[in-house]
Amino acid sequence: MIVPVGIAFALVILAIIVVLLMRRHLREKYAVMWLLIGAAMLVLAFFPDLLSGLAGLLGVLVPANLFFALAVALLTGVTLHLSWELSRAEEEIRRVAEEVAILRAEVDDLRANNSGDRSD
Repeated sequence: MIVPVGIAFALVILAIIVVLLMRRHLREKYAVMWLLIGAAMLVLAFFPDLLSGLAGLLGVLVPANLFFALAVALLTGVTLHLSWELSRAEEEIRRVAEEVAILRAEVDDLRANNSGDRSD
């Protein structure tokens, strides 16, 4: 019973990723990562013994522990990457806001000089 549920879950995740990508709600650079994750989920759903084999190869006694350790590592990596992207975006927003403020001040100066020239 668990294998068909895992397969269905992986297919739903892949479908959601494709829909988000087609609607341009998800950028391509993130979609690749999520498609790889969805594909890995699908492979593990079709072949659950792969996780047991990998756990035995790495010396992990319980395959579920390996799965959760991999999930924690993946989520940590995703969180770190998104924090880095957010920091870059905040810096860019600050820079653009400063440029807009400078340009707005220059426009105000030009308007003030223009209205002063007309009153003469």
